[in-house]
Amino acid sequence: MSGNLSIAWSPFLPWWALGLLAAVVLLPVAYALFRGARGALLRGLFAAVLLLALANPAAVVEKRDPLPDVALVVMDQSASQRIAPRPEQRSAAFLMLNRALGALPDTEVRIIEAGEQALAADQAGQGDPGTRLFGPLRKALAEIERERVAAVFLVSDGQIHDVPATLEELAIDAPVHLLLTGGAEERDRRLVLDQVPSFGIVGKPQSLTLSIADRPGAEAGAGARTATVGISRNGEPARQVQVPVGRPATVDFELDRRGPTVLELQVDPLEGELTTVNNRAAVVVNGVRDRLRVLLVSGEPHPGERAWRNILKSDPSVDLVHFTILRPPEKQDGTPINELSLIAFPTRELFELKLDEFDLVIFDRYRRRGVLPTLYLENVAAYVEAGGALLEASGPSFASPLSLARTPLGRVLPAAPTGQILEGAFRPEVTELGHRHPVTAALEGAGIPGGERGASWGRWFRQLDVDVETPDAQTLMTGAGERPLLVLDRVGEGRVAELASDHLWLWSRGYDGGGPQAELVRRIAHWLMKEPDLEEEDLRARADGGQLTIRRQSLSAEPPPPVTVTAPDGTTRTVELDDSLPGVATARVPIDEGGLYRVSDGTRTALAAAGALNPREYEDPRASAEPTEALRDESGGGLVRLAESPEVDLRKVAPGRDRTGRDWLGVLEHGAYLVTGVERAPLLPALLGLALALGALLVAWRREGR
Repeated sequence: MSGNLSIAWSPFLPWWALGLLAAVVLLPVAYALFRGARGALLRGLFAAVLLLALANPAAVVEKRDPLPDVALVVMDQSASQRIAPRPEQRSAAFLMLNRALGALPDTEVRIIEAGEQALAADQAGQGDPGTRLFGPLRKALAEIERERVAAVFLVSDGQIHDVPATLEELAIDAPVHLLLTGGAEERDRRLVLDQVPSFGIVGKPQSLTLSIADRPGAEAGAGARTATVGISRNGEPARQVQVPVGRPATVDFELDRRGPTVLELQVDPLEGELTTVNNRAAVVVNGVRDRLRVLLVSGEPHPGERAWRNILKSDPSVDLVHFTILRPPEKQDGTPINELSLIAFPTRELFELKLDEFDLVIFDRYRRRGVLPTLYLENVAAYVEAGGALLEASGPSFASPLSLARTPLGRVLPAAPTGQILEGAFRPEVTELGHRHPVTAALEGAGIPGGERGASWGRWFRQLDVDVETPDAQTLMTGAGERPLLVLDRVGEGRVAELASDHLWLWSRGYDGGGPQAELVRRIAHWLMKEPDLEEEDLRARADGGQLTIRRQSLSAEPPPPVTVTAPDGTTRTVELDDSLPGVATARVPIDEGGLYRVSDGTRTALAAAGALNPREYEDPRASAEPTEALRDESGGGLVRLAESPEVDLRKVAPGRDRTGRDWLGVLEHGAYLVTGVERAPLLPALLGLALALGALLVAWRREGR
């Protein structure tokens, strides 16, 4: 603690009144002195003492506690600081600054770790901010008296994306020094996605534009160069293409599914380059279907025909072509053809010329009546085997000699009729397998797997008895006598569904409580058309809310195997899955880094994007002092390349002096203090002032009396 002496005035009269009184008193004294009158000087002394007493001077002593100067050390913790040898340089600089600053007198060191906010900001919808060091610095400055800030040390590779334009924005008068990590001559190659579609039509050709940037550029006369770029879709094996370096190039790709598709691109590394992290790029393209085309053929009018039509027409993305056979060839009533108002069934156009244009074909209570020749039914079977989708909704005729099972379609149907029709009320139930299959899992009212109560749906009253003959067929629902009701199967590249009843329409009418007929038909149709959300064996990953959500779908009742999660920086971890839900195993993993995460169960691979897929941090990871140059020049700060000078001399300097030199960095010596108390003592107490005044007056009287 130290003190400081000063004089304080507390006049008993206003200063203007005191000045007026001084003029009235001292002017005669001055005149007397001018005339040489006896005792004039003593009279002046009397007046001065009187005026001084009225001014009431006091000695003030402040008790002060010195405050140490504050040196702020900002440690860059961004992803680019993990590139060797920057972590070692950063750690050495941290220890060196702590030691050197601690040796300076009256200096406090405050460490600020910054640069890790990019992922959180992007998840909060603020975009990719890159490396931000001055935001945390401003928060630290808000807690410090600005006159105590002696210096700011930035330990970074220099690629900072929130550098203020002027020192005034920081509201400090202190040098900003940069201790630069990294090397002086660094090379790097970056894959840049110039133009990428945000969505595309499934099955249609798409393209993106990319370029390869080498820093520094190619040497003069090096000639045209190319590099190999691999493009992978949803973790599939990469396709290799040759791309010229330094020039935009177009790469074609195709979406094979609806929903998000992750495209990964990776270019061959450049010899001796700094990092290969930015040799990779990823983008998410949403696949949409260009209007689903469905062909519905109703063999005869019946109450459920309108239900099928309403369900399919309720989806605006579906183009429905519906034909109902009203007048079969064997019907002869004598009416001339030219007088019929019926539309002729364009069998050749639909089943020979344009069959491949449909995404789904539905036969609803169809029976052989000579309308479709055997050749056309053979075309439908071939269409399924080549990747098409078929739904057969059986009616009573399916158990008769006119059944579709007795046509070429029989070879793709998963179940064959026994010839028996089961009449009587029954309630559809989901099988144990059905509770695990995404088509029927968690349907509203389906009941609990293994529970005492089954489904709470409305009853049906007719079912065709069928035998499931295909070993890989999946029976998801049963009906009367626990006989198969809904059977799915894969045939060649295509898929087939068979519904062994024509009473689904009762649910749409709400009979006996109804049931989820629209949702069931939607799921069946989407499974037939290979929608990824309804795959039986699937692995999904999604980044949301700072966590990576992993979801594995499987029909197997065995415990799920652990999955391997690969972070954007290449580190891996093994994660156990929770299989408490039927057919679904899940896990959540915290996310601490932005980029592309890869999840694998050994068979399947899923990708998830967290934050920015192509971080701003790696646009140019080379160490550079240029972004902070203007701020350092304005503040008088210096630059130290840690690769060349790992040790730095620090000095205390007075304000107004140079703040950096050839081999040293300055820390300002402000000499700030905190006043803890004040002592006040009058310089002219009242009695002393009266005694002095009277003494001067008596001496003057005695002098003048001689």
